[in-house]
Amino acid sequence: MTRSAVLRSLRTIVPDTVLEQEEIRDIFAAQPEIGRLARRIIGASFNGSGIDTRHTVIGELSSAASANESVFYDRESGVLASPGTKTRNDIYVREASRLFVEVARSALDADPDVVASDVTHVITASCTGFHAPGPEYEIVRGLGLSDSVQRYHLGFMGCYASMPALRAAAQFCAADPDAVVLVVSVELCTLHLRSSEDPDLIVANSLFADGAAAGIVTARDLPTPVPAVRLDGFHTAIAAEGEKDMSWTIGDHGFEMILSTAVPQIIGETIIGAIRPLYAREGELAAAFDQGRVGERVEHWAIHPGGRSILDRVQERLHLSDAQLHPARETLRQYGNMSSATILFVIKRILDDGATDGSRIAAMAFGPGLTAESALMTVSSGVA
Repeated sequence: MTRSAVLRSLRTIVPDTVLEQEEIRDIFAAQPEIGRLARRIIGASFNGSGIDTRHTVIGELSSAASANESVFYDRESGVLASPGTKTRNDIYVREASRLFVEVARSALDADPDVVASDVTHVITASCTGFHAPGPEYEIVRGLGLSDSVQRYHLGFMGCYASMPALRAAAQFCAADPDAVVLVVSVELCTLHLRSSEDPDLIVANSLFADGAAAGIVTARDLPTPVPAVRLDGFHTAIAAEGEKDMSWTIGDHGFEMILSTAVPQIIGETIIGAIRPLYAREGELAAAFDQGRVGERVEHWAIHPGGRSILDRVQERLHLSDAQLHPARETLRQYGNMSSATILFVIKRILDDGATDGSRIAAMAFGPGLTAESALMTVSSGVA
């Protein structure tokens, strides 16, 4: 009988520099070009974000940073700079390359049954920078993997990219039961923050952060139980509306995120139809879903915390409890929206909080398009 692929040995990393939400709010509100209306929008967006802290690779944004030569922020004048896209991407290449290797190594080191020579595939995901050879190459070289390792990079897909990365990993394992796939996401969203009076950019400034996550996907029968989730199934849907409400483009002064205030409403209106096909394959779960009781049958919900209002709308439409949204809200509170890495942070939190063996996890992430990626998982071993 073919074994299902499992995701195990999840590890996460964030940069050292911590952004206190109130402090960074005041920096953006104090910029000389910001008018009274924009200051009110900044206050409302940052205060209502559900975020306390975020992390960034931009050390000069730290309150403890010295007033030396600055690229993004002149601490003496309090003025935010607007470096060009090349400058931002150069920092991405340096910092993301380090984090890709570091978090991938952490996942391998955490697994008692998998070593570097076992890895057959590397899948990386990132939408906050570009370079070639890319991050999947950096991981092969940095970890001393075989040159024959198959390498794939999912670039510029946005916040949902870790979901198709996991799906592709599961498909590789279905084709080759001995496959061992490293799935790694690194996002440095703060490299693209900039002062603006545009409400969409203000919302982005209030939410996005930096983070890295990695895990191992395999169908091998490994001897040591570790916290893991079985990857049961995936589904992709595109909302009829929303293409212009969530997008990610390249500008002269960084990448530009459009995240309109209509996104939570669009998600609320379309989420039932978007995820119904996933549950239709699940027998008793399908009936519970159609009766509006799926939250009673699926204990854990790994929802990508694109923002507090998105989580509010998902909770309302699916009739989920506060406890079921707690992992997503806590991830948002502590780390902000780290784009594609965030869903892996939420899954790890569910496992760390003691999800029981055999319990189900529903995962969802949203991104440009407006695209909704969903998955069903089962906690499979090693969890009390």
